[in-house]
Amino acid sequence: MAAVSLRLGDLVWGKLGRYPPWPGKIVNPPKDLKKPRGKKCFFVKFFGTEDHAWIKVEQLKPYHPHKEEMIKINKGKRFQQAVDAVEEFLRKTKGRDQASSHNSNEEKNRHNSNEERGKQSAGEEKRKASLPEGKLKKGTGEGKKRVSSVSSERGSKSPLKRAQDQSPRKRGRPPKDEKDLTIPESSTVKRVMTGTVAGFKWPPSVSEPVKDSDPHFHHFLLSQTEKPAVCYQAITKKLKVCEEETGSTSIQAADSTAVNGSITPTDKKIGFLGLGLMGSGIVSNLLKMGHTVTVWNRTAEKCDLFIQEGARLGRTPAEVVSTCDITFACVSDPKAAKDLVLGPSGVLQGIRPGKCYVDMSTVDADTVTELAQVIVSRGGRFLEAPVSGNQQLSNDGMLVILAAGDRGLYEDCSSCFQAMGKTSFFLGEVGNAAKMMLIVNMVQGSFMATIAEGLTLAQVTGQSQQTLLDILNQGQLASIFLDQKCQNILQGNFKPDFYLKYIQKDLRLAIALGDSVNHPTPMAAAANEVYKRAKALDQSDNDMSAVYRAYIH
Repeated sequence: MAAVSLRLGDLVWGKLGRYPPWPGKIVNPPKDLKKPRGKKCFFVKFFGTEDHAWIKVEQLKPYHPHKEEMIKINKGKRFQQAVDAVEEFLRKTKGRDQASSHNSNEEKNRHNSNEERGKQSAGEEKRKASLPEGKLKKGTGEGKKRVSSVSSERGSKSPLKRAQDQSPRKRGRPPKDEKDLTIPESSTVKRVMTGTVAGFKWPPSVSEPVKDSDPHFHHFLLSQTEKPAVCYQAITKKLKVCEEETGSTSIQAADSTAVNGSITPTDKKIGFLGLGLMGSGIVSNLLKMGHTVTVWNRTAEKCDLFIQEGARLGRTPAEVVSTCDITFACVSDPKAAKDLVLGPSGVLQGIRPGKCYVDMSTVDADTVTELAQVIVSRGGRFLEAPVSGNQQLSNDGMLVILAAGDRGLYEDCSSCFQAMGKTSFFLGEVGNAAKMMLIVNMVQGSFMATIAEGLTLAQVTGQSQQTLLDILNQGQLASIFLDQKCQNILQGNFKPDFYLKYIQKDLRLAIALGDSVNHPTPMAAAANEVYKRAKALDQSDNDMSAVYRAYIH
């Protein structure tokens, strides 16, 4: 690959860390995004995803020569959508090029026609000069006769008709009106006509949004649904903090893909503890966006990949906290969260005045409140920031972050939250984010159990499960979550994107939250029993969609 020359505007396959090669385009990076030091790299915008980054040259391949090879090894739906997006981009580019070529040829034909007429006129003059005088007079007389005849014809016509006949278009191209009459209007014609005036730009109106120079990426501006108090910005702008009516604060992007690309990483040293399904994607995005990250994981082998991508290795949680300014943690449950902080060589031993700790685990409010108290008692700063999403959203940097605690620390984490998520909310005092996260996952877990119940009911009553999914996808329940989880069930593919054991844990904690305030949660309680049965069937380490198996055994 070293012999292949790449340049701005080329379509490529980009290899990013542990992810499969993905189609993208080499583009100019945002002005405030620094180029990484070291080996030569290009800034690549990836098609069909919410992602782009600096990619080393040795991890890039030209698009067309390797297209068939990549399609054979990647069969996912998202991958196919990305390839389709590339082909659509190429089709539009070809249309513009054809329109430009058509105009160029037309101009060339006009030029050649003018030259030919000039040559004919010069030849006529030369012929006349060589004729004897008598023949010349005769020829001149005939010429006068023909002119006279034409003049008499003109005399019988109206001034308007004469003007039309004398138009220079009479001898060359037909008038535009005639041309329009002979070609039926179609979308193809519209595209060509649009291409012919592509060089002309109307002055932008005040209300018109700023657009990216690459038309393929315009649709990313529509990636957020309309909501009150959301800051919509040009795609090269940074995320801004918006105050909502609820009093919470959200960092929200008009376009997460493009905004992520323009992040200016904090100069603070970042630590990260826990490289599970969610943590791995988060760390990958922090590194991609230029943050300095030190990692630790209970199973040390999981750190190797991130070390290769530029992360530093911490030997213990205490060491990571002591050497970093802000340390994030993302572990499985309340017990793991407490052990990480309070255990041997734990977080608490590395806390000094000014050190910052951000717990991204989904735990109960009592646990996170206890952790906050011990961190602050040592002079540290604490923020809880559990995330809503799954492995795919974590990999794509599209998580939703729910934060509470130290407001100043929340703002210090701004570039990190932008790298890992599309939106973050500040919910006030410690404990609020834990409660909100449990409620969100309670709804999600109950919905998943209902989907499984509906699919099994369809099957036992002789209805097509695929048809049920098609109907749901055309209705008000249509969503990526619904489609993906139903596809998992129909294909029998329960590779974990969100572990079943963790959604059951969240349902259990949400039910306990309801009990603490004497609020009934019968739907969540029923769903929890189904997940418990699925766990008994050895589905704990499968995706939450494996709850389906609780209904068929």
